[in-house]
Amino acid sequence: MKKLLLIIAFFLPFNIIHAQEPILQLKEFLANSQTLTAKFKQVLFDKNNKAKQTSEGLFTLSRPGKFRWSYQKPFIQEIVSNSGKVWFYDADLEQVTIKKLDKSMGSTPALLLSGDVEIEKEFKLESQGEVEGLSWIKLLPKNEETSFKYVLMGLKKGVLEVMELSDNFGQLTRIYFSEVKINPKLKDKAFVFIIPDGADVFED
Repeated sequence: MKKLLLIIAFFLPFNIIHAQEPILQLKEFLANSQTLTAKFKQVLFDKNNKAKQTSEGLFTLSRPGKFRWSYQKPFIQEIVSNSGKVWFYDADLEQVTIKKLDKSMGSTPALLLSGDVEIEKEFKLESQGEVEGLSWIKLLPKNEETSFKYVLMGLKKGVLEVMELSDNFGQLTRIYFSEVKINPKLKDKAFVFIIPDGADVFED
C-alpha cells in the first residue's frame, strides 16, 4: 500500500503540470507578446455549423490597448483601438462608429489580446489538452451578461494559431492566424485612425 501511495505521489505533480500546460502557454504568450502582427482568416458559422461568411485581413497589436483589425476581403472594414477609444469603420456604408474602451467592452473576445483585460479576473480558464498539434484553452466568461458563451484559443509551440468564439445566438466565429510575428517594431501611426472624408460619424 505504501509503495502504491509513493507511485501516486510521484506522478501526481507531473499530471497536474501537464494538465495545466496549455494555460501556462497562454499566459506566457500574453505576457511575452508586447507587439504582434499576423494575417487572419475569419469564418462565421451558423447554428447548423455551416460556414456562412469568410473574411481575410491583417491584425496588428501593441500592448496595452492598441490594436487594429484590417478586413480586406470580401469587404473593407477597420476596427482600431487607441487612447481608450475604439473606431469601427465600414467602407461600404461610409460609416464610422466610435466607442469608449470601458468596462462594458473590456471583457469582449475582440479585446482579449489587447492587454487591457485581466484574463483570469474576467474568465475561468479550462485546459482542453492537445488536439491535432494544438494546445487548447477554453475561456468561460464570469460575467453572465456577456453576449457569448465561451472562447477557445489554440496555440502551437506557444504561439496563438486559432481563436474560436461561440455567442448566445448560436453562431460560431473561428479566426485562423498565420505568419505571426512576435514583438516586431511598430510605429504609433499604425494605430491612428483617420476618418475618411464624407463618412458619417457616430460617437457614444
